[in-house]
Amino acid sequence: MLLQDKVVLITGSTTGIGESSVRRAVAEGAKVMVHGRRAEAAQALCAELGENTHYVIGDLGDPAVCAEVVQATVTHFGALHCVVNNAALTTRSNLAASDVAMFERIMSVNLRAPMLIIREAVPHFRRQGGGTILNIGSINALSGEPNLLVYSMSKGGMQTMTRNLANALAGEKIRVNQLNVGWTTTPNEIALKEREGLPHGWQDSVPKVYAPFGKLFTPEQVASHVVFWISDESYPTNGAVYELDQTSPYGRNPTKEF
Repeated sequence: MLLQDKVVLITGSTTGIGESSVRRAVAEGAKVMVHGRRAEAAQALCAELGENTHYVIGDLGDPAVCAEVVQATVTHFGALHCVVNNAALTTRSNLAASDVAMFERIMSVNLRAPMLIIREAVPHFRRQGGGTILNIGSINALSGEPNLLVYSMSKGGMQTMTRNLANALAGEKIRVNQLNVGWTTTPNEIALKEREGLPHGWQDSVPKVYAPFGKLFTPEQVASHVVFWISDESYPTNGAVYELDQTSPYGRNPTKEF
């Protein structure tokens, strides 16, 4: 198993990519700290998966919570080997709608919190001779959609942080990589698109320009990549920003064949 006896903290893991990553990590032998803001969802997931999971509840917009989730993991499981910074706000905002409060709220969760969590985790990694960090970014980090301005900025900042810290921590055998994930059919995304006007079941008939292989990514497919990148199978790759999408975002010029 890829994560046998590893202790993994996954933020934002009561739904979507995070939840699927918890399930896959446990299946691969890990002990996993679940994090979210909904206690009932966390309790249900841990009850289903058993003693190799535990949970911590808190809003990562609060800097104190960022330290608490790391300490709770070490206290409960006695170690910490991998951190997956998955929690994020996907609030829609164009330039006109991006006021100071929105900007600060999104940045506090999407960018500041991962940095603070890493800062808290690094001393534990140092004591055990290394560790692995995976930041869950977005294809929007490369420029983003007009109605995802601040979200895209936060993921662009995460991308720079990933590369910066990978270089800074490499000598201590602490790896930092990032997945820039493309459009994925999480429950939240499905519901959001329906609120925005798409019909029920829209995810099953996405135009090929968005899904040339016929379907968008599922959370389970992304989770497979998460497990690989936090496992020793990806060693010694460090500072990678891996674009998880069905087409290359560079120089893309969609044609009618799509």
